[in-house]
Amino acid sequence: MLKMKGMLAMLVLLIVGVIAMAAPVNLSFYYPVSVSGPLAQVIDSMVQDFNSSHPDINVSPIFAGGYNDTLLKVQAAIMGGTPPDVAILLSTDLFTLKAIDAIVPVDKFIKEDADGQAYVNDFFPALMANSKLNGETWSIPFQRSTPILYYNKDLFTEVGLDPNSPPTTWDELVSYGKKLLKLNADGTVARWGFEVPFSGGFIWNFEAFIYETGCPGCNQVKIVSDDGTQVQFTSQHVLTAVNFFKALSSVYKIMPNGAINWGTVPSDFLAGRAGMVYHSTGSLTNILKSANFNVGVAPMPGLSCYGTPTGGGNFYLFKGTSEAHQKAAWEFIRWMTSPEKVADWSIASGYIGVRSSAYDTPSMQQFTTAHPEYLVARDQLKYAHKEFSSYERAKVTKILFDQIARAVVGEVASEQALEEAQKQADQVLANFRK
Repeated sequence: MLKMKGMLAMLVLLIVGVIAMAAPVNLSFYYPVSVSGPLAQVIDSMVQDFNSSHPDINVSPIFAGGYNDTLLKVQAAIMGGTPPDVAILLSTDLFTLKAIDAIVPVDKFIKEDADGQAYVNDFFPALMANSKLNGETWSIPFQRSTPILYYNKDLFTEVGLDPNSPPTTWDELVSYGKKLLKLNADGTVARWGFEVPFSGGFIWNFEAFIYETGCPGCNQVKIVSDDGTQVQFTSQHVLTAVNFFKALSSVYKIMPNGAINWGTVPSDFLAGRAGMVYHSTGSLTNILKSANFNVGVAPMPGLSCYGTPTGGGNFYLFKGTSEAHQKAAWEFIRWMTSPEKVADWSIASGYIGVRSSAYDTPSMQQFTTAHPEYLVARDQLKYAHKEFSSYERAKVTKILFDQIARAVVGEVASEQALEEAQKQADQVLANFRK
């Protein structure tokens, strides 16, 4: 009888062990979509493919809205004691996540991978810049972008411009914009020569104007310290950028004077209400598919050199999850950032292929040969700067935006606006300085 009970106990333990082995690790994955197009469906499809090929891991994708919405939902989950296992958040959310002690560095997982260092080295350096802090790596690039110039080739031809020669300097941007500007009989504007978002997303585009004031071939313009505690809003680079941006509407009159929503800019471009626009390369696929005219894509013109910030989202791992979940989440990140998947995502979205090797895959080579527009943002990375990132980034960038807006509408001089922005930002960041 005792022998029978012992055998039954062993059988129960065996069954429990088999069930435990068969039960997958369930991961929660929060992600945003912040550009045009049905990209949530693409992400969901990629996750389904991962789950099908990894029966020991089940990833549940949670579309959480735009980047800000996703960050708020991740923060709420953390405060509620159920942090996500993995999430895509802005690369510039690093200081925010560090301030609440929410994330873990990924160096441990990189070191444990046989090819971990080669894997990290394959990412474009400009895209890794926002991942590093105090010698540690805190995130892995995924849906990354730069702003680029989109222009209507058909309108270029209509007004006597070469459709294969986009502007390369600020002077040419103004000159071309004037030719593209079209007025109605009553003097109202039928078509703007140029548009750039001047609301949500403005500071990101405005960074490009700042970096474009740097010397040719150098990458030394900095408006925030590496530790995210000090800004340099009163520098000559920022002042030159503000004055030029202001002149686009007040002096040259090729751009609307006032708020232009992030989503309005591509809509105006596609509707023929703007001849040239700045917008994310993440909008490239949707713009090319939606346009009923020939679309040109080029680097943004500069004053003394090209210049651009990087932007977009990275993968993060979170504290408060088990080691088994973190390892499974790392496996998911590695799969999503394999050269083939990076290529698939770039082709589907227009985002930059974040790894150099992605451009060596047959699918990407075939695609970019047929669509060289998808190489513009990648090639622009040689002029790219680390995106603005600081503690209390949302507050600091709102301060800068609000003061620039005052200058643009003529309420205060540009110098006064930037001095006030510097003063307010210093007050916000004071508590984070050692």
